[in-house]
Amino acid sequence: MLGSGNRACSPSRAPLCNTLGFLQKNNSLGEEGRLAGSLSERQKNLYSCDNSDRDARFRRTETDFSNMFARDLLPAKNGEEATMQFLLELVGILTNYVRKTFDRSTKVLDFHHPHQLLEGMEGFNLELSDQPESLEQILVDCRDTLKYGVRTGHPRFFNQLSTGLDIIGLAGEWLTSTANTNMFTYEIAPVFVLMEQLTLKKMREMIGWPSGEGDGIFSPGGAISNMYSVMIARYKYFPEVKTKGMSAAPRLVLFTSEHSHYSIKKAGAALGFGSENVVLLSTDERGRVIPADLEAKILDVKQKGYHPLFVNATAGSTVYGAFDPINEIADICEKYNMWLHVDGAWGGGLLMSRKHRHKFSGTLSFSCCNSMCAGYLFQPDKQYDVSYDTGDKAIQCGRHVDIFKFWLMWKAKGTIGFEQHIDKCLDLSQYLYDKIRNRQGYEMVFQGVPQHTNVCFWYIPPSLRGLEHNSEEYREKLHKVAPKIKAMMMESGTTMVGYQPQGQKVNFFRMVVSNPAALQSDIDFLIDEIERLGHDL
Repeated sequence: MLGSGNRACSPSRAPLCNTLGFLQKNNSLGEEGRLAGSLSERQKNLYSCDNSDRDARFRRTETDFSNMFARDLLPAKNGEEATMQFLLELVGILTNYVRKTFDRSTKVLDFHHPHQLLEGMEGFNLELSDQPESLEQILVDCRDTLKYGVRTGHPRFFNQLSTGLDIIGLAGEWLTSTANTNMFTYEIAPVFVLMEQLTLKKMREMIGWPSGEGDGIFSPGGAISNMYSVMIARYKYFPEVKTKGMSAAPRLVLFTSEHSHYSIKKAGAALGFGSENVVLLSTDERGRVIPADLEAKILDVKQKGYHPLFVNATAGSTVYGAFDPINEIADICEKYNMWLHVDGAWGGGLLMSRKHRHKFSGTLSFSCCNSMCAGYLFQPDKQYDVSYDTGDKAIQCGRHVDIFKFWLMWKAKGTIGFEQHIDKCLDLSQYLYDKIRNRQGYEMVFQGVPQHTNVCFWYIPPSLRGLEHNSEEYREKLHKVAPKIKAMMMESGTTMVGYQPQGQKVNFFRMVVSNPAALQSDIDFLIDEIERLGHDL
C-alpha cells in the first residue's frame, strides 16, 4: 500500500543430503568432480552427509498412530521419536497435496454443500470434543481438510486474486510457523525485523523515493493498509484528533472511486468520519476516475463548509483492473492541499516489470507520523537501538511475521523472476482477450486491451443471441448465465472463475490471471468449459 500527502508509505536450512543424492543419480563421476571443485568448503561440508550418518529419527518408518496422542509428542519425555514420525507423516500429506495441485487431472475442488460438511463426511467431523483424539485421526483430519478445500494453486483456478502455490513461499511459511514469533520488537524477532526494514526500503526505491526514504510495515492486508493511510492523513492535518477526538476537527471528507475497494468506506465508518463523508467519484468506461469529477466534488464539499482531506487513487482495481490517472489526481490534491493515497494492493506489483510499470505512474513523496509508545514493550533503555522496534507502528500489538515468505521468494527469484511472473500473467490475459473479443457468443464488458490481468466479459448462450440486447428480458436472462455456469463449474470441480455485476451492468465473468503455473492451454480449457456448460442455458 502506498500513500502520499505530501504522501506516505503506510504500506534453518533444509538438509542438503537429498540434493547430493539427486546429483549422484543424475551425473557421472566426472561431473560430480567438477561440481565439488566449484563448491566452497562450507558447501562441501553441507553436502557431505549421507543416509548412514543421519539420525534414524529423521527416517520415516511405519508407525501406528491409533494409540498415540498429542500428549506423546514433544515436550513430552521421550517424545522425540513420536514427534519426528508424526511430522514426517504430515510432510508426506503436504507434499502429496502440492504434487496433485499441479496435476491438471486433479479437480480444483471437491465441492460439498455446507450441511454435508457440518454433518460429517466419511469420518471427517468438524465438531470439537472434550476428549483428545488419536494422532491417526488428526492426520485423517489434515488429509480431509485439504481434500474438501479449494486448490487455489491449481493452474485452472482463476476465481480470486490468488497468485498460485509458490514452493519457495511455502517453505518460507513453514519456517515462519516453526519460528512462531512476533514482530513487535527487535528483541523478540531480530532477523525478521531487519528483513522487513530492508525489503520495505527496496520497495520504496522501486517506487522512486530518493534513497528509499520513508517508513512502513507489512500489514495483514490491503484493507488494513488503506485504513492506516486514512489515519495518517488525519494526523498529518489535524494531529489534535489523536488526543481530543474527532470533535477537534471540522467535518472531514474522503474521496474514492466508485470502483475502489470497499475498505475505504469501512475505514471512514470505523475511524469516525461516517460513511456519508466518503464521496464516490465517477469513472469512465474503463473504470478510471474522472479528474474533473473529483475537482467538482471537492468544490462542492468546500462550499458546504466541510474539509476535503483525502483522496484514494486505485492502481489496479479489483474488478476491471483499472489504474486511476495518478498524476492528474496528484495535481488536484496539491492544488487543494489534500492527502493522496495510492492503493496499489493489486496493481503495485507492476512496478517490478519494466514493460508495464508505466501504468503505475505518479510523483510519490512521503510524510511521517509520530507514535504512541507502550512502555512495557518499548523501554528506551534497552541494550540495542530501539528504533528497530516496530510494534508501535501497528494498530494491533502483536503482528504476524509476513516478511520471511516474501523475502525468501525475492531472494530465490530476484527482481527479474518477479518481472517474468508479472509479464507472463499479463501476456496470458492478452491471449484470453484476443481469443474472445471477436468470438461468437462473447461480449466484452468494456472495449480496449485490459490494463491489468483482469478480463471482464459476458458469455451469451445461443438461446439469447437473437434477443434485443437492450431489452429487459435479455438483461434478466443474461444476469443469470454466469452464476449458473459457475455453479456447474463448482459441482464438476474442473475450474473456477469469478463473476459479479458492476453498476448497471448485469453479472459478467471477471477472469483474473495471476498464477504463473497457468498456460495458454488452461485459457483454452476455460473457454471450452464455459461453452460446454453454458451452451444449453
